[in-house]
Amino acid sequence: MSTGPHLTKRQLEVLRLLAEGRSTAEIATALGLTQTTVRNYVANLLAALGAHTRLQAVIAAREAGLIEP
Repeated sequence: MSTGPHLTKRQLEVLRLLAEGRSTAEIATALGLTQTTVRNYVANLLAALGAHTRLQAVIAAREAGLIEP
């Protein structure tokens, strides 16, 4: 069980794609969202994970057990 912040299913999908190194455009295409919506998800993820960059967010999520290494 994770000990990190509670994230929605969609936030976890975005986070997993970030962990794969996908760009905003690639995530938008993969999930059928606009790039603006993906940027909003990323901004919310950064805040929820206390991160300043996408890389920090991925590391924090892995450490919290939210995504697989």
